[in-house]
Amino acid sequence: MNFPDLLEGRLIKRYKRFLADVQLADGQVVTAHCPNTGSMKNCATPGSRVWLLEVNSPKRKLPYRWELVEVEGRYLACINTGRANALVKEGIAEGRIEALSGYGIIQSERPYGIEGSRIDLLLTEPSLPDCYIEVKNVTLLGKKGLGTFPDAVTDRGRKHLRELMGVVRDGHRGVLLFNVAHTGIQRVEPAWDIDPDYANTLVEAVEAGVEVMAYAVDLSIKQMRVGTRLPFHFGKPF
Repeated sequence: MNFPDLLEGRLIKRYKRFLADVQLADGQVVTAHCPNTGSMKNCATPGSRVWLLEVNSPKRKLPYRWELVEVEGRYLACINTGRANALVKEGIAEGRIEALSGYGIIQSERPYGIEGSRIDLLLTEPSLPDCYIEVKNVTLLGKKGLGTFPDAVTDRGRKHLRELMGVVRDGHRGVLLFNVAHTGIQRVEPAWDIDPDYANTLVEAVEAGVEVMAYAVDLSIKQMRVGTRLPFHFGKPF
């Protein structure tokens, strides 16, 4: 996945969840759309270098969208969570995710489950069980390369885990895929300190047969693509 030319600036502040004020290199201050519903913990520090995409669309109120941020002055993270599904879909189609190979059809946003959900990706092949994939974007870096999810309490995330357990009970594959869009993260765990209910539900889901996998994103200001598989651990004894 290639980026069009991005505009570099410095973050002034993120506010009202979906807005960010940014000073561009020429000194102009603009307000950009922030396409991230999470807390963006450690990814919204005022003064950080950021990169914006200029969006030329009469349907949009804001002409800029925030895409990337430099974290701790050395790592790059993609905060646009809307790119995660398309990136994973591209990675599957290109054979970059070996555990999800062999499927001929990839569908997006299909209705499923008993709680009225839509699955991020549905893989089908006549000779294989259907594969339901929920994609989660990971950008919260802790100590020593540890990435954790979620970065805020997520009732919606727990709902998705329940739905995945349901498809496994019905004889299909249920997959939770962590799209690790942060170049400093080397392994992934649940964020027990932020949302222990989500972490406990994830344990339950894995015990029920839901598969969990994490993949790094090879990321630059020019492009992003699915990289190597990263270790996933629960991070807490039981």
